[in-house]
Amino acid sequence: MRSRKFLGMHVRFWREAEIILLLVLLCVFFLLDLMSGSVPVSLSQSIPALFHPSAADPTIASILYQFRLPKALTAVMAGAALSVAGLQMQTIFRNPVAGPDILGISSGSSLGVAIFVLSAGWIFKGMSLFSLAGSWGIVLAAWLGAGAMMVLVVLLAARLRDLMTVLILGILISSAILAVVGVLQYFSSESSLKSFIVWTMGSLGSTTRDQLWVLVPAVMTGLLLAFLSSKFLDAFLLGENYAKSMGMNLRVAYLLTFASTSILAGSITAFCGPIGFVGIIVPHLARKYFHSSLHSRLIPGTMVLGAVVMLAGDLISQLPGYEMTLPINSVTSLLGIPLVIWIIFQNKKMGAI
Repeated sequence: MRSRKFLGMHVRFWREAEIILLLVLLCVFFLLDLMSGSVPVSLSQSIPALFHPSAADPTIASILYQFRLPKALTAVMAGAALSVAGLQMQTIFRNPVAGPDILGISSGSSLGVAIFVLSAGWIFKGMSLFSLAGSWGIVLAAWLGAGAMMVLVVLLAARLRDLMTVLILGILISSAILAVVGVLQYFSSESSLKSFIVWTMGSLGSTTRDQLWVLVPAVMTGLLLAFLSSKFLDAFLLGENYAKSMGMNLRVAYLLTFASTSILAGSITAFCGPIGFVGIIVPHLARKYFHSSLHSRLIPGTMVLGAVVMLAGDLISQLPGYEMTLPINSVTSLLGIPLVIWIIFQNKKMGAI
């Protein structure tokens, strides 16, 4: 009995140590992100400026609060949201390479944003896209686009019953959406086209402090829905028939999961642009790190790990000694593609996780 009790305490200790280590790593990367940039800020300057801005150097305080703190918070939100969205998609479709970008959900968000941004010059006259109303307009457009794509993917999955075929169709539909976006760009005004092209490159630094009041509640809502669907996701690991045998209401389960995924992917795509591969690779890293398939543990772990990965990508995107930064979508793609290839080789059966 004593050995079993000791073993149980040992397991619980290491489980807590795993998440604590990730949280410490998150804090370290967060501080490094605040300190990095065209104007170097030391640790001794950044910490007083964060906690006592009135007593700190006004220039340093302005740099941190106006630019770097919103960017770092956006990176945390983006990493957590895209990673949890990918985790839910991989569980529902039981496919190791399912994710918001592969299944076309991010493309649906892009189409919604494209329609809003490229038509704003003549439909939404007098309204700035960076105002609070404009921010909500972009988010709602992204949600609608992501939700429409989610519904289409679900209908295809219910009709075809072949998850690999659904995956291929999702990629084809994404290509079709990109073609529609290209047509919209061709007929848009020069100013709207420039704004949209910059948006498609992906950026964590374009989110303002006012826009965070929209982004953070939206992401928190999506994450809350993900937590509420954790038991449903555990049941889906063994298939839809098992979920039915457990007395699960599949409509409620699908509604919670798809609403959460649409909100998470749509919100990040709206403010940061399309960011690829984070939603695919982080859930796999989380499963390897935590050695668990329980979503009550995987969801918070994936959130923290996703935030760490996105902060690391933001640090890589900042070229030392230069005032420019690389598009975050390019960085995540270059880092993510080799890992996706590794995932495919590790999962010869594409329907198994």
